[in-house]
Amino acid sequence: MTNKKNRNIKEEAFRYLFMLSAFVAVVSVFAIAFFVFYRGLKPFVGGDHGYSLFQFLSGTEWRPGKNTFGILYMIIGSIFATFGAILIGVPIGLMTAVFIAELAPPSLTKIVRPAVELLAGIPSVLYGVFGLGVIVNVLKNYSPTAQGQSLIAVIFVLTVMILPTVISISETALRAVPKAYKDGSLALGASKIQTIFKIMIPAAKSGIMAGVVLGIGRAIGETMAVMLVAGNPIAGIPTSLWDKIRPLTTNIALEMGYASGLHQDLLFSTGVVLFVFIMVINLILNSLIRKKIG
Repeated sequence: MTNKKNRNIKEEAFRYLFMLSAFVAVVSVFAIAFFVFYRGLKPFVGGDHGYSLFQFLSGTEWRPGKNTFGILYMIIGSIFATFGAILIGVPIGLMTAVFIAELAPPSLTKIVRPAVELLAGIPSVLYGVFGLGVIVNVLKNYSPTAQGQSLIAVIFVLTVMILPTVISISETALRAVPKAYKDGSLALGASKIQTIFKIMIPAAKSGIMAGVVLGIGRAIGETMAVMLVAGNPIAGIPTSLWDKIRPLTTNIALEMGYASGLHQDLLFSTGVVLFVFIMVINLILNSLIRKKIG
């Protein structure tokens, strides 16, 4: 009887411990959101000392010295860079995951998978240094403006950075597909490649989409690597792959260290836009995932 009572006490203790851990995570999210939104919305409700929300969201210049704060060109640059990275990175990542999970011999898998895991562990700033020292210098030879720091340089760097996320999650999703699916397809006369594209990938689509969602979050939230290769202009909507861009994340990182007053508050406002942007993308993609699963 005593042993049963002690066991019940331990069960309850661990249950409350797990609940406390979950509570800490939820509180942290709400605390961060509250702080960012409180500071970020303050400039637009400040009366005579505030700033126009319309000018902030539609402006194409960021000149703190002239009290001009517009982030539309940053939003567009962030969207272009993220979309480009996903457009290139997802097919490469998915094909790599298929190779590791279904086609590579064990000896080669032991080399490729650790390389992918190592790629995930490289600090962001080193991606930026590589991009600045290699990608930017190569692009200079082809750029019509004789500059390497550009939208296309950001796309290439972000493509490499999202690969570990897409590959790892897609491989896990492919390995989770029941073996009977593959065996049944092969038994009906389908080739291995047909089985992969017609059976394996569709069956693993929810996991693959989850990897895409996380890849988008990684791409749009990256700062240090992008800062080194983007060029960070103070104005101008990008109209070409060779134009410099100033993503939302780098705008915050570049100026938060010395900003004050309205300037600092509007940097928090940039963070609010970034926060909302990521949440909207996640909600849309998760909705698509649920529809496809259903």
